[in-house]
Amino acid sequence: MLKKNQIVRLAITDLTHEGSGVGHIDGQAVFVPRTAPGDQADIKIVQVRNSYAYGIVEQLVTPSSDRVENDCPVFSRCGGCALRHLSYEAELAAKEEWVKSNMRRIGKIDLEWEPILLSPQMDRYRNKAQYPIRMVNGRVQAGFFAPRSHRLIPVEDCKLQPLYFADICREVCAFAEEKKIPPYDEETGSGLLRHLFLRWAETTRQTLVCLVLNGNTLPYAQELSERLKALCPGEMTLCFSVNTRRDNVILGDSIQVVTGSGRIVDKLGGVELSLSPFSFYQVNRNAAELLYGVAREYAGLAETTPKLILDLYCGAGAIGLSMASGAEKVIGVESVAAAVEDAKANAARNGIRNAEFMCADAADAAAHLQQQGLNPDVVVVDPPRKGVAESALKDIVAMNPKCIVYVSCNSATLARDCRILVDCGYQAVRGRAVDLFPRTAHVECVTLMSRVGK
Repeated sequence: MLKKNQIVRLAITDLTHEGSGVGHIDGQAVFVPRTAPGDQADIKIVQVRNSYAYGIVEQLVTPSSDRVENDCPVFSRCGGCALRHLSYEAELAAKEEWVKSNMRRIGKIDLEWEPILLSPQMDRYRNKAQYPIRMVNGRVQAGFFAPRSHRLIPVEDCKLQPLYFADICREVCAFAEEKKIPPYDEETGSGLLRHLFLRWAETTRQTLVCLVLNGNTLPYAQELSERLKALCPGEMTLCFSVNTRRDNVILGDSIQVVTGSGRIVDKLGGVELSLSPFSFYQVNRNAAELLYGVAREYAGLAETTPKLILDLYCGAGAIGLSMASGAEKVIGVESVAAAVEDAKANAARNGIRNAEFMCADAADAAAHLQQQGLNPDVVVVDPPRKGVAESALKDIVAMNPKCIVYVSCNSATLARDCRILVDCGYQAVRGRAVDLFPRTAHVECVTLMSRVGK
């Protein structure tokens, strides 16, 4: 039996879905972050459970051929880039295997997956960042929380973010120190600056800066706006959100605009999208183009013109609107009222008249549309990580669509839901992973479920 603080030599043979290496000693699994299959390392055991243990690397004895040199100074502390120590080829192979194994193990479905689509960029691909702002060693600092904690790791330049985001972070922190604007203190609930929210529109070069405040006003707001404008490559809008709650939710309920419109415009899937801090938008725009392309292909828009596409969990309407030109009608459903208003405005912005949007829970909307006798040819679902409720899946099946295009950021819940659909008379026909999140342990995928006999 392993013991805490024991040093053991371990051969890493596998990689968990969270990006930790796995080895075995006397049949007991040992999970070690920042290791790779093929590594041999001396490991310090830091936690022991009944059937498994956790360890950290004391010394890397023989490195894996899949290893690459880490180029981020906070990689070992931040926890965001769980796979930054792997070659990109090894990362893609691991992500493909995670998706396939979940479908086999959880879904009990044997599907021939198409090759994973890699991201056009490995670094600097994210168009959104949310930086907590705290006092660290007497200085106002922005960064990210360490894994499973609210301990701030100061990060001047995250390799996943646009380079100029680091300039904005430094300027906001320097401005706060200069003007004696205190950062938020979670223990006492005091201080003003909680988070810095940044969003970048690649196609228009617009930047949205939103400060989350533990108060109702942003001191010296106009001066800050002028200083930040000088750092942005194009137009900038500055706003703030008031959040005085003592919880982990970042944004408050409303946005107050300081300069600009409080929104930016980007283009994705041939559609212009107006984005606020509340808008859901894929963080890797160029890879999202590939993802939505797969979804459109699986919907069969190049072969037929569906009479009705039902887009569940539609957000600001990006997927449904990108498919509207290939369908007679699109109905989008989203539970967040602000997102529905965004979707309606985005349809109007693009002159799309055959799309309508409703605010409802996906399960309730599916039941309501089914009761109305609506029979969509194609149902597109793009749910959060928890997947689709079983009741909603059965309501979708009751509408008898020819196919269901399932876009997922969690292959485990995807596999679970696909199993339910198979049991209800559908079959998994095609599947493909798309790497929207290089260097992290996340991967997006699309699966086509077709009605049996069609």
